[in-house]
Amino acid sequence: MSMNDVTESTSLDTLRDVLINKAGDVKLANRFRALFFLKSIGGEFEEKPQDAETAIHHIGQCFGDDSELLKHEVAYCLGQTKNLKAAPILRDVLSDKEQQCMVRHEAAEALGALGDKDSLDLLKKYYNDPNEMVEIKETCELAIERINWENSEAPKTEVLQQSLYSSIDPAPPLPLNDDKEFNKINKLKDILKDTSKPLFERYRAMFRLRDIGTDEACLALASGFDDDSALFKHEIAYVFGQLSNPVTVPALVKVLADTTQAPMVRHEAAEALGSIATDDVLPVLKGYLNDEDDVVRDSAVVALDMYEYENSNDIEYAAV
Repeated sequence: MSMNDVTESTSLDTLRDVLINKAGDVKLANRFRALFFLKSIGGEFEEKPQDAETAIHHIGQCFGDDSELLKHEVAYCLGQTKNLKAAPILRDVLSDKEQQCMVRHEAAEALGALGDKDSLDLLKKYYNDPNEMVEIKETCELAIERINWENSEAPKTEVLQQSLYSSIDPAPPLPLNDDKEFNKINKLKDILKDTSKPLFERYRAMFRLRDIGTDEACLALASGFDDDSALFKHEIAYVFGQLSNPVTVPALVKVLADTTQAPMVRHEAAEALGSIATDDVLPVLKGYLNDEDDVVRDSAVVALDMYEYENSNDIEYAAV
């Protein structure tokens, strides 16, 4: 089935079959489109609880797939549904040491996005595990802080800028402050780059700069690519995909070309370039269709599909 034929009448089982590649020959880009459609249904748990639960179940079936990129996106989408029915699935993925790091990290981040208090003990377990991978530990740290923030008085008392983006992020932006100096871009850049500060605070500065969104703010964010943390750098690249500002293209191209960067960073740079979709991006992405790293290669495929969408007349990436 072509995803161009997807309509609201498309059955959940048909979408599942596309997502899990039941036919064995479904293009990766079409599987992503089916995922985003199922994600939207999974988020309708108040209006259509049975359909939403079925969609969550169908999405969860994809964790047996071989594609690290797809499974990481599956985990992300489950967190974005706000549907707590997804939490047990994500806890299982985080606990599964056979899953790739990028997939487990995204499961932990998704639990934070859900604000799931019942996951705190598990997240603390991996955060405090001295043998755990640093990307997992850092993600668990962020998720714990995100859940604690979500369930505190802060969301009610902090004055946050109304974001242009609908995503549930690993951290909320820093609040607006009467002290104008605090919200200046150079001050936010200082917080972003200060590794002595808590990671959660640095992420909050990152998303405040995103919401400011000017060229100057984008260039301040690009300075974050000098960080040692792969997790931190991958989030900068993700934010650039949201901003879709051509001023970030040189920094993203440089990161994508740097094979010393972690695959999770390079993959996010590729997808960000697909979202920006300027003319100079197309040949760059085509150059990574045969990359030695599976995640980067698959990301180039998805990014080119996003590029085509951004330059088409389609209203939505996944028709709902």
